[in-house]
Formats: sequence, structure tokens, C-alpha cells
Amino acid sequence: MNALELKIPPVAQFLAVAAGMWLIARYVPALSADIPGRGALVVLFFCASAVAAIPAIAAFRSAGTTVDPRFPEKASRLVIRGIYRYSRNPMYLGLLCLLIAWAIYLSNLLGVALLPVFVLGMNRLQIRREEEAMEALFGDEYRAYKASVRRWI
Repeated sequence: MNALELKIPPVAQFLAVAAGMWLIARYVPALSADIPGRGALVVLFFCASAVAAIPAIAAFRSAGTTVDPRFPEKASRLVIRGIYRYSRNPMYLGLLCLLIAWAIYLSNLLGVALLPVFVLGMNRLQIRREEEAMEALFGDEYRAYKASVRRWI
């Protein structure tokens, strides 16, 4: 697994899971379910995605640090304000909310099972290495932040 760490960009992981969900919904329709208020739930999670990800990207840009997840060691500043007071990974949380919206839209129970695959993949292939880089760069300041703010939410 070490060979894959930081090699599969988060957006590619997101797209792979989204495609998997679509394939499951298409080829295993027997596991489709009627979800009351489906449209409203899709909009809710879509909006939650924007609420998490857009301010996160803006905070990185305003701090003048990289948003490229392939090279966490190039971070120039530790961003801990705004949405980062509640989640250490709001951009990834935004992608997860989009996947939840997609799962609800597709309404397939087996497709929902891919949500934990995304979280586990992100934790293992991306976030763990990012956290190691942040500790190396920012030391005790990052460790204190890590102790006070959850990884996802």
C-alpha cells in the first residue's frame, strides 16, 4: 500500500467511488430503495459539500499555501482558522458529502456500502501521509491542533 500513498489524487478516488456506485445502481437494481424526501436530502448534502469545501479552499488560498494534496511537504503555513476549527480535512469532507448526495440520488443500498471505502481509502492513502508531513513541518503546533480538532468532523 505504501506505493499508492499520495499517488492517487483525492478527486480520482472520489470519481472511482462515484463510478462504482453508479455501476452498482445500474447492474444491481434489486437493491434500489425508495428514499422519502430524496430530492431534499440530495440538495442538503450537496450544499453541505459546498459549505465544507469552498471556505476550506479559500482559507488555503488566502494563507498562500498549496492545495495540491500530492505534495503535503510543500505546505508553507498551517491553516487552522475558519472551517479548519471544526475539521482537519474539510475538503475531503466536502467530497464525502458529494458522495453521500450521489448515493441518495442513486438510491441503491449496495452503493452506500462504498462510502466507508472512500473514507478508509482517504485515511490510508492520503490523510495519514499528510499528517506525517504536517508534523514534520509544524511540530508541536500541528500536534496541538491535531489533538483539538477531529479528522473529519
